[in-house]
Amino acid sequence: MLKIGCHLSSAGGFTAMGKTAVSIGANVFQFFTRNPRGGAAKAIDPADVESYHALAREAGLSTILAHAPYTINCCAAKEDTRRFALETMADDMKRMEYVPGNLYNFHPGSHVGQGMDRGIEMIAEVLNQILTPEQHTTVLLETMAGKGTEVGSRFEELAAILDKVELSDKMGVCLDTCHVYDAGYDIVNDLDGVLEAFDRIIGLDRLRAIHVNDSKNPFSSHKDRHEKIGQGSLGIDAFERILNHPKLRDLPFYLETPNELPGYAAEIEMLKALYR
Repeated sequence: MLKIGCHLSSAGGFTAMGKTAVSIGANVFQFFTRNPRGGAAKAIDPADVESYHALAREAGLSTILAHAPYTINCCAAKEDTRRFALETMADDMKRMEYVPGNLYNFHPGSHVGQGMDRGIEMIAEVLNQILTPEQHTTVLLETMAGKGTEVGSRFEELAAILDKVELSDKMGVCLDTCHVYDAGYDIVNDLDGVLEAFDRIIGLDRLRAIHVNDSKNPFSSHKDRHEKIGQGSLGIDAFERILNHPKLRDLPFYLETPNELPGYAAEIEMLKALYR
């Protein structure tokens, strides 16, 4: 069975997200842990969590992917910005224990002129402070497009972060199809080659989730603008190959395309039809 879903608003809580996911044919979903442009997080309601767990069992909902807010930057030049990232992620780790066994994804950050090596060190330093042996959440580094001073557009950069994390068993990677294509990994014409490189440099056992997005920009553009599935430079045939690749087909896929719920429902139906 294809594990497919999309990004949902978390405003109504876990149960509301679960019901929305079911209503559009999804069996997984992603959400922001808090306002994507802010820092405050709504208090978690234990009754809502209990209700969600019951719904998930009944409806067959599986892997939740929580997404950190865009405002965090673990390798910022300003200390207060780095402290905000650390405090936000540490709080998110505690909140995710209400739904143990799931995933937490974040953008590694931008080194803003401090250099790639220093950026990698700072990201690992934050991770080494927030990860605990007791946690039940796997933290994912997202593959990035490489705009500006972003860290994480090359597999080697992600591997370097992972190598510096002490509790590396708590870590994984989320591959974004738009981002890797924009970063110069040709998943349209050489998917096998890209996955072989990923396995050699990072290890496919680290790949835990896929953001399934088309791209408004051409190959290796180093930009980050998502497009609806089949309407961008990747094209529908590429997604059929991605969904059915033996090394990817059992992973959870999360849509982040520029859509409202009806559009997501249509894309989920379309992707299910491509899955063999």
